[in-house]
Amino acid sequence: MRSLRILQGLVLVCILMVPVLIVLFLKSFGQNQYDLPILYPYGIDDPFEECPATDSTQHYIPEFTFTNQNGEAVGRATMEGKVTILDFFFTSCPSICPIMSKEMERVNDMFREEKQVQILSISIDPEYDTPEILKEYAERHGAQAGKWDFLSGPKDETYALARCGFALPTLDGLGNPDDFVHSDKFVLIDEQGRIRGYYSGTNREDVDLLMLETKVLLYGSK
Repeated sequence: MRSLRILQGLVLVCILMVPVLIVLFLKSFGQNQYDLPILYPYGIDDPFEECPATDSTQHYIPEFTFTNQNGEAVGRATMEGKVTILDFFFTSCPSICPIMSKEMERVNDMFREEKQVQILSISIDPEYDTPEILKEYAERHGAQAGKWDFLSGPKDETYALARCGFALPTLDGLGNPDDFVHSDKFVLIDEQGRIRGYYSGTNREDVDLLMLETKVLLYGSK
């Protein structure tokens, strides 16, 4: 099974490298560029004034520190200088999370050997998703701490981070897995902590685009 996944990953690398090489070819002439957008240049929208006041300039991911599946501290400092792919989930999710986690496996396989790329999956049910639960979940999905970290932290901080840090909706299910609400989006964040794109984690083509644009970001889109 693992060998089949590796083979699939190699095939996908070959497919994805074709447009990347085209992009690099065009950029070498200085006439054409595949530049990823830098989102929220004037700060995120906050119509209900739920987020801390800002100076209305470029939005950056705020400081946070949570605990990963190995009980280690991981957060904003860990993102510095790396391209980060992030989602919100919870292990008892009965709907979209299993699909999202399987798609994130593909992302993990693609960038397993790329030291400049890391993946963070943050639980919106931290009361249930202890490091021990997250470790079991991580092992089921072939995730290694330090490369693909599954995080949990204080609930209030988690929901504030989702809304005000990543501009993603979340709703507390109060312990009922059917009542939790969160976005299906994977978020692409650059080395400076700026959001560069959102991609549906339940859509294979969107995840393919995420992997392509992660490659483009690594090759120097500013």
